[in-house]
Amino acid sequence: MTRLRMGILMSLVVLMMTGWSAVGADRPARIVAYFSSWSIYARQYFVTDIPADKLTHINYAFINVSEDGECLLGDEWADTQFPYPGDTEGTGLLGNFRQLMLLKERYPHLQTLISIGGWTWSSRFSDVALTDESRQKFAASCVAFMKQYGFDGLDIDWEYPAGGGNAGNIERPEDPANFVLLMAETRRQLDAQGEADGRHYLLTIATGAGERHIQNIDWPAVHPFLDWINVMAYDFSGSWSEVTGFNAPLYAEPNSPTGDSADAAMQGYLAVGIPADKLVLGVPFYGRGWKEVADVNDGLHQPFGEIPGEGGAFSYRDLTTGFLKALQRHWSAEAQVPWLYHPAVGLMISYDDAESLGYKAEYVREHEFGGIMIWELSHDDQDDTLLKAVYAALH
Repeated sequence: MTRLRMGILMSLVVLMMTGWSAVGADRPARIVAYFSSWSIYARQYFVTDIPADKLTHINYAFINVSEDGECLLGDEWADTQFPYPGDTEGTGLLGNFRQLMLLKERYPHLQTLISIGGWTWSSRFSDVALTDESRQKFAASCVAFMKQYGFDGLDIDWEYPAGGGNAGNIERPEDPANFVLLMAETRRQLDAQGEADGRHYLLTIATGAGERHIQNIDWPAVHPFLDWINVMAYDFSGSWSEVTGFNAPLYAEPNSPTGDSADAAMQGYLAVGIPADKLVLGVPFYGRGWKEVADVNDGLHQPFGEIPGEGGAFSYRDLTTGFLKALQRHWSAEAQVPWLYHPAVGLMISYDDAESLGYKAEYVREHEFGGIMIWELSHDDQDDTLLKAVYAALH
């Protein structure tokens, strides 16, 4: 028996002994939303602004991985020190973490997970997953972090164990196999803590929607350790693309140069043996845009010049401040998403709105997937239009 299979077998025995089981298909659909630590700065979006009555889970993004392979505060000021109104010096723990605890007191159904890594902070995961010792050390530190700050689980955002992440990330050929072992060890330590505390702690991941992320991981070995899997079904087109396209199409449309879509990703994960109720469809509350786009096909699938905005990204909140009125809205019946185009200035923006998110929520219900994941809350408008659309369609 290989070392990988032996590790998986031992961890499965632990799971059975501790009584852990996956979320059942009869459980209401999850609405999982990321809250970013940096939202409190330029966007002025705070934990106290979160409409928690319409969420089941909040993923706090992000915490870092230290040089010695342990969980580390990502933004100490925002996480634990920023004084919200009503906080005093004698309060103790401050910042977003304290407010998340208070939010859960107001909404007992709500659970919070600490998200580790993300696009920027995934560089050390390969080292963390490399040996038994490094895996044990990482898991122990993250479980202790979770307990210290009152979270209900861990969300591992390794982008990506199959490669293709941020430039400069450490990558090894054995990363996919070590990823399985890392999840097994983290699950083992979460269950040990849960047995001591008389409860279940969550373990989830965020994963890519591309073919390499689906085919290069042993998902039947991984998913038993996970409560669910957040599929990041967005960023299919952007500043890196050769032509304009859809950021997050539900279905591929005939003229797409890549054929990528949320449906292709979700069906791909089903095909490799992941149960539908463990797959959570990720949706964006932002769009992606291009400038200097020729007035052909209303700007869709056209070459472009300049990249506008923050790397081409536009929050839905920003779009409502003028773009939705100034640009003409178009709709793709095939992809079931809208886009904006202004021929005079050559600006094209692919985005999601209440209509397209309604279709995505219906898709989740139709296929009995595990719910919807949102990146991220501060991108919604002040009326929470997109979140309300997701909530209404799922209920």
